[in-house]
Amino acid sequence: MAARIEHLVTSGTFALDGGVWDVDNNVWIVGDDEEAVVIDAAHDAPAILAALGGRTLRAIVCTHAHNDHIDAAPELAEATGAPVLLHPDDLPLWKLTHPDRTPDGELADGQTVTVAGTALTVLHTPGHAPGAVCLHAPGLGTVFTGDTLFAGGPGATGRSFSHFPTIVDSIRERLLTLPPDTVVRTGHGDSTTIGAEAPHLDEWVKRGH
Repeated sequence: MAARIEHLVTSGTFALDGGVWDVDNNVWIVGDDEEAVVIDAAHDAPAILAALGGRTLRAIVCTHAHNDHIDAAPELAEATGAPVLLHPDDLPLWKLTHPDRTPDGELADGQTVTVAGTALTVLHTPGHAPGAVCLHAPGLGTVFTGDTLFAGGPGATGRSFSHFPTIVDSIRERLLTLPPDTVVRTGHGDSTTIGAEAPHLDEWVKRGH
């Protein structure tokens, strides 16, 4: 059975630099009837477990370590035995949320996570966070961008551990080079496509999005 993409929205808070904001997060499940991976275990481990429906969870992949993307990861890992995977450059952020529990494995640029016969290639895309990654699944015509690229522009870079010129370089070099019809599945809000976002790069740079 071919892999499919399932979408769950969970709600909670994002906290950094002394501020707290209410947020809705996209949780992505990629797999078939037997096995799956979860991309960004946000807020609600029981809801994610229910969506998995007893399938074997192969990995919990973190696009970055802001608390709203990883707060449910340890509970989900405990319930399923799946490893939590994170790029090591985001360990300082991870420790702000989970000081007593480290990730189980590292993500590296070019690494492949395979589930249900589908390859997800890790693209290191720093800027929103030092260890931010995207996951490109050419077999599904999609890229999971976390908070690196949204419908309408780059992720926020106004807080600690972020850098606007770096995120622009990441998007230009790692994402806008993908096929234009690639669906961009984001960490928050609506999906878009590479082709829809590519023409606006210069505009983002001018306004320092």
